[in-house]
Amino acid sequence: MKIFDKVVIIGTGLIGGSIGLSLKKHRLAKRIVGLSRHRKNAALARKMGAVDIAGGSLAQVKDADLVILSTPVDTIVDFALKISSMIKKECIVIDVGSTKELIVSRLSKIIPNFIGCHPLAGSEKKGARNLQEDIFTKTVCVITPNRLTNQRALRKISCFWEKLGARVIKLSPGDHDRVLGFTSHLPHLAACALIDSVPHKYFVFSATGLKDTTRISASDADLWAQIFLSNRLHSLRALAVFQDKLSALKLALEKKHKKQLIKLLQHAREKREKLG
Repeated sequence: MKIFDKVVIIGTGLIGGSIGLSLKKHRLAKRIVGLSRHRKNAALARKMGAVDIAGGSLAQVKDADLVILSTPVDTIVDFALKISSMIKKECIVIDVGSTKELIVSRLSKIIPNFIGCHPLAGSEKKGARNLQEDIFTKTVCVITPNRLTNQRALRKISCFWEKLGARVIKLSPGDHDRVLGFTSHLPHLAACALIDSVPHKYFVFSATGLKDTTRISASDADLWAQIFLSNRLHSLRALAVFQDKLSALKLALEKKHKKQLIKLLQHAREKREKLG
């Protein structure tokens, strides 16, 4: 069942393009327009069936029912400001950025029907070449309303994500950034530090453990630098906790304290089992 006549996706990379594919699969939009700074990326998204129209100017938003901002996190506010005077009054605008506090606080004051979103899906791979129509199936999408959020738009966007296969969880923008500092940003920082700690000449001896725990370190460096800086304080707090845990393991090894080491390892195993 179509819930939007025209959807404009600004940024047709992995997430933006995959939204287009999923919209097509579930027949939720009559027409999808994909805009990108890289024309080849938008053209590829069209070739893969993610959008009906590729390229064009931001003026495409003027008659859109839904605009999806799927650009790097440090450009979302700028793009929103550019389109704010172009969109029609009832148009819903969402972003899919990895941090929320700054974006939501700015855009909720400018765009009446703005809803901050963060689908917890993705890959270390990027670009339209790696689009997946089922990337949101059985995942979580965090929606971050505040006191200015339009409730009708909120309900419609919650329905939108559910139809794409995601379970919607609502958090305040601040809570989102604090939580994701631990569950998303810290693992990425840890993976980068881990792979950089292993001498290259030892790689031939690596088993699946090293590859599994460092997979996300192969992600786009510029993109993730922007994410870390946009959530700097929460990322630093998460790193401080991580350093404390590493220090406890280091001390147990230094002191040859087997009981303490077993206790720490057992506690970690129990927590991991709860993760599923």
